[in-house]
Order: sequence, then C-alpha cells, then structure tokens
Amino acid sequence: MTFQELKRLVSQGESETLEFKRKVAHPEKIIKEIVAFANTKGGKLLIGVSDDGTIPGVKFPEDEIYALNHTIEKMCKPLPDFEITHVAINEKNTALVYDIPVSSKRPLHVKEDTDSKWGQVYVRFADKSIKASREVREIIKRQKRNKDIKFNFGEKEKVLMSYLEEHKTINLYQFQKVAKLNKYTASNTLIILVLANVLSVEPYDKGDIYRLKNKF
Repeated sequence: MTFQELKRLVSQGESETLEFKRKVAHPEKIIKEIVAFANTKGGKLLIGVSDDGTIPGVKFPEDEIYALNHTIEKMCKPLPDFEITHVAINEKNTALVYDIPVSSKRPLHVKEDTDSKWGQVYVRFADKSIKASREVREIIKRQKRNKDIKFNFGEKEKVLMSYLEEHKTINLYQFQKVAKLNKYTASNTLIILVLANVLSVEPYDKGDIYRLKNKF
C-alpha cells in the first residue's frame, strides 16, 4: 500500500470495517477492535492515524507491532489471523495497517482476565466495537454451519410481524412483553428468525435492536 492509497482509505473515515489508532499506548484496549473485526465482516486497523484523519505515523513501528502482537497472543482466544503492512509516511515515520479477515474460528473472545478460560465476545456495528449479547454470540456460532433454517410460523411470530409492521424495530424485552413469552423462548425465536434471514440484528450496548430484513 502506498501513502496515497492510505490517504484515500483514511478519507473514508472510521466505519464497520475501519478503525484508527494514533499509537499502541494501551494495547489491551485495542484488542476488542481486532476481535470485533474477526467476528463480523473483517476490517483494517490503522496504527499511526489520528481520530481526526491526520496521519502522523509512528517512529518505531517494530515496537508498536511487538506490543500489540504480544497482547493479541495473551488476550485473544482463539487467535485471529491478520497481515501487517508498513506504509512509509516520511523518512522517520511509518503507518501500520493490520488487515483482519473474518475468522473461521469465530466467535473470538477477549480474555480481559488472563486467568479466565474464555472472556468477552465483541462485534462491530457502524464504527463501534460492542460487547456481544447472548443472542448475537449464538447467531455467530450458528451462522458458520451454513445450513438452511426452518421454523414454524406460529402465533408468536405473527405477533412479532404485526409489531414490526407498526413500530419497525423491537428488542428482546419488548418481544417478551407483547408476545407474553419467557426470556428463553423470546431469545431463541429472535435468533432463529435472524438465521432464517427474516430479521436483521443491530448490536447495541444497551440491548440489540431487531427489524424486518431490508426494511428501514
């Protein structure tokens, strides 16, 4: 990648597949971005790029790589795949591009406590890396199987479709309430409908939002 290509990439701004970091000062805080990319659509992490889109680069790229890679090995399970590209900014400074593909081993976890067996799952939505709910974790696991999902269109599904025609979006708690379901049944119904491509899910820290697929 040339510097001009990097500038064009940066001009797009942070997104579902692009994240900027000025430097690897706190690598443990960057890990969730890498895991989120690997769990969602893949993406590029740019080191040496500021939030405002300027590209100062870093003076000692190998030190940045060592710090981040060491933390990936320590905190990610399973380990993500990635490639690193050096982009010269000038004679002294370099930007780094971490290219992270979608992982066949997803969901990847961040072991925030290094003594824990697994940890937290993160996914990418818009320009944020978000801690995945139980529903999103299950969707990620089952999407890998690439099997056709069959479901019965019963009373609870009719209630859901009616609600979405009027309100456009729904969350787990709202579905429980309007369909008079326990949390487990409501959760599994939403999971199956996402896997069946009937619903889309938008992850949020305060609760996922579901809507009819391709209806906004």
